[in-house]
Amino acid sequence: MVRYLFRNRKGSSRNIISWTSKCLNGWKHNSKNIIKGNTMDLKKLQEELTFDEGCIDKIYLDHLGYPTFGIGHLILETDPEHGQEVDTPVSKERIDECFENDIQNVFNDLDRNISWWRDLPEDLVLVMANMCFNLGITRLLKFKNFLAAMEKEDWDKAAVEMLDSRWAIQVGPRAIRLKDRVLGV
Repeated sequence: MVRYLFRNRKGSSRNIISWTSKCLNGWKHNSKNIIKGNTMDLKKLQEELTFDEGCIDKIYLDHLGYPTFGIGHLILETDPEHGQEVDTPVSKERIDECFENDIQNVFNDLDRNISWWRDLPEDLVLVMANMCFNLGITRLLKFKNFLAAMEKEDWDKAAVEMLDSRWAIQVGPRAIRLKDRVLGV
């Protein structure tokens, strides 16, 4: 979340840019993923999420106090980093691995719960993935009016519904950017 991105980082916003470029340089996967006749630019999604979530190459506590690293990867009990101290360094390879797993989990969650999401225009597929990455599928599914409008391709209504939420207040500029992309279709 953008609001917390700045609160959790020490130093100036230039540090965020350097963290972002550390995570983007050397991204090792294919930059495109075919989605049911639709192409999603995974590099673009990674860039967006790195901008929105930040990218930290050490363990830190997120705004709720949970140990996290990389591009917003919440450390799970199954992660080798579980139980390690804050500020423990994490390699670029591990950040990439966790990001790829996290994105695959987002896609799987969306596929299981919102069957039509892959049929949206590419930019809106990215919006849905971005929101699911940030909110998680459980909280995204609470956006019933937004999801109904997206399914009906009522972009104006979907944009209004995005901003009529506590999430929009919490993430601020991120919500505005995503809303503008919905309206731009």
